[in-house]
Amino acid sequence: MTALPPIRPASDADSEPLAALIAASFAEYENCHFVWEEFPELRQPATAFAAKGGKLWIADRPEGGIAGSLAATPLPEQNAVELTKVYVDPAFRGAGLAQALFAEALAFAEAGGFAEMMLWSDTRFARGHRFYEKLGFRRWPGERYLADVSETWEYHFRKPLLRSTPPATP
Repeated sequence: MTALPPIRPASDADSEPLAALIAASFAEYENCHFVWEEFPELRQPATAFAAKGGKLWIADRPEGGIAGSLAATPLPEQNAVELTKVYVDPAFRGAGLAQALFAEALAFAEAGGFAEMMLWSDTRFARGHRFYEKLGFRRWPGERYLADVSETWEYHFRKPLLRSTPPATP
């Protein structure tokens, strides 16, 4: 594969194909199940993220469906942006698509003047953890339990952002 699929803002019409991408990603792991009721934001994904001041990006597969997704939502009380919905179809992994999606979120966070990016990731998603660490995220102490159908435990990752404002001179 030579060219990455173009990245665009999500629309509410992406509901079903985005759910299919997430369900396929979950199916790669034992006891990891996609249940619509646990993802109400996917019924109208663009509207749901916009309502929180966030944004969801989609990369379309050339033959239809979604090749990748990533969302960023401001957390003003933490001066951070939270990443969610980070999924890439196996056919596009290792090709730079996840980095391109992350670049959209990074530009969003920097434009908003946020000090950090953070995310939570299922403890089973070791490949994703390596990707986050490659991007400069560090795993923070502690885990959280979601009490969902998959009995999910998640790790917390954070990444400080560089300030574009130069330090004051003495």
